Amino acid sequence: MADEKTSPEKASPEEKPPSYERAREELTEVVRRLETGGLTLEQSIELWERGEKLAAICEEWLQGARVKLAAAMAERQEPQEETPF
Repeated sequence: MADEKTSPEKASPEEKPPSYERAREELTEVVRRLETGGLTLEQSIELWERGEKLAAICEEWLQGARVKLAAAMAERQEPQEETPF
């Protein structure tokens, strides 16, 4: 998904944002680590901040998918021009 409207733009130009699947997997791991506990306050805050960034990336990917789906559905519903024989 190279389209700038559907790809997350949070990363710097040299740092490509992760795919939706990778961001979701990492977010799941962040949540697991936070729920497990045993971290210092500083570690917990760092993980929380990373989780917020990952959640935003996932939301951007999902929003892009919604836009594409809506456009495809609208295109299917437009009346087709009939060509005369």
